[in-house]
Order: sequence, then structure tokens, then C-alpha cells
Amino acid sequence: MNKGIWYAFAAYSFWGLFPIYWKWLYQVSALEIISHRIIWSCVILMIVIVALRQWSAFRHAALNPRILKIYAVAGILLTINWLVYVWAVNAGYVVESSLGYYINPLVSVILGVAFLRERLRSWQWLALGIATIGVLYLTLAYGSLPWIALTLAVTFGTYGLVKKKAPLNSLYGLALETSIVFIPALAFLFFVEATSQGAFLHNGIVLDMVMMGAGIVTTIPLLLFASAAQRIPLSLIGILQYVSPTLQFLLGIFVYGEPFSPAQFIGFGMVWIALLIFGVEGFLNHRAQPVAAIAE
Repeated sequence: MNKGIWYAFAAYSFWGLFPIYWKWLYQVSALEIISHRIIWSCVILMIVIVALRQWSAFRHAALNPRILKIYAVAGILLTINWLVYVWAVNAGYVVESSLGYYINPLVSVILGVAFLRERLRSWQWLALGIATIGVLYLTLAYGSLPWIALTLAVTFGTYGLVKKKAPLNSLYGLALETSIVFIPALAFLFFVEATSQGAFLHNGIVLDMVMMGAGIVTTIPLLLFASAAQRIPLSLIGILQYVSPTLQFLLGIFVYGEPFSPAQFIGFGMVWIALLIFGVEGFLNHRAQPVAAIAE
């Protein structure tokens, strides 16, 4: 099997199993967890760049004002996404979080139509319509919008839109994003320490190591994904991405015992059907393109 498939599967499996990692930090506030994730991710990414002897190239790219603006927006979006996700996991909303990442590809399609003037085929419109009905049904069932899922989907979808316009590779991009939000994250940690609310260095070495390890668990799947993207088609990556929310969903139901009502099953089912239609249509269209090209 192509190494790229294994790399992509490993990356999405890491992301899908993230709830287990964040649950180890349930007694730490989401803001403190994310601050550590930003800081240690930034440190590790900078070490990788230096080890690859690319510091000069990275610094030259990062000092461009236009690039800084793009990645400042990306960094803010990523921080919001991480914060909501970690809070949701430790507040017992792993299942709803998984819904956000199921919806995310469809949100990306909507953003592509709205901002990149991309056109959808009829079956893609059908998939979006079914997914929208599913979300509206869940809204009625919950009595309010599934805001966790929608926030995760919209922030990550918008992050993807920003990155589509961004000129740097994934390593440089994440390094610059985390370095931009590094100072606010560090300032927050100093604040919680000064007000005796910080958990770091106050709850044992194991908890400290887990917080510091947030940088490693963030960086590893990123590098795996970057390697996969160089080796396999984007369409295959698109299919494999559902490994992540599926693992999250299964963890929420079978490991953490979160409730999953018949109403949720109907709403989720509509989203799953929409994704199935979307995936099959995209696969068939991708296969038909070479034939059309030859016919011309």
C-alpha cells in the first residue's frame, strides 16, 4: 500500500483520538491548555525548522507584511477552533464535536462557492440541502443551534479558505501562526500564575508533561499529513478525513458514554447521507474526467 495512505490514515487517527489526550487534562481550564498547546507547538516547529536548516528562508518569508496579515487571521481562527474543541471535549460534548468535523467539508464547499466563485453540480447541491435539513432538525431537537459543531465547522472551514490563499507550506504556515499568537498565550499563562490559578508546575510532573506534550501531539499529525499530501491524490485525502470524526464519535458513545438520542441519530444520519452522496459524486466525477479529456 502507498506510504501516503498510511501517513494520512495515521494523521487522521491521531486527530480522531485527541479526546483521550485532552481528557487527561480535564482539571485544567481550556484557555490554559490551549496556551500551552500554542507555546509548545511553536517551540517544536521552530526546532524542526532550525534542524532542517531553513531558518533563514522562514524568517525571510515571515517578515513580509502581507504574509503576516494572512497568518494572523489564520492563527486567530485556529486558536478559536482549538479552544472550542478542547472545552467541548472536557465538558462532555465529544459527539457534538464530531458533528462539526463531519459538517466541515460541506462548509468548505459553501465558502468556495461564496468567495472563490466555485460552481456546484446538482448532486452536490442535493448533499448540501440534506445536510442543512439535518442541522435544522438537530436545532429543533436540541431546542437551540448545535453551536459547538457549527463553530468548529465554520472556524476550520474559514481557516482552510484563508490557507488556500496563503503562500507558505504547512510547516512554515503553522510555525508562523503559532508564533503570532505565542505572546498572548504566554501573557495569559503569566496572568494565571500571578493570580494563583495556573495548573502548570502545581499538580505534579505527569500533568506538566501532558501539557508540554500538547506541542508534540499537535506537530506529529501535521507532519504526517504534509507527507501524505505529497504522495496521494487530494480526493483520497478527502475520503480518509472522515476517519477523524468517526473515531471521535465512537469514543463519545462507547468510551465516554455520552447520550445519543433517536433525534440525534436522525440529524446525524442526514449529515452522513449527505456526505455519502457528496463523496460518491465526487469520486465518480473524478473518474470521469480523464475519459472526458480523452474524448476531447
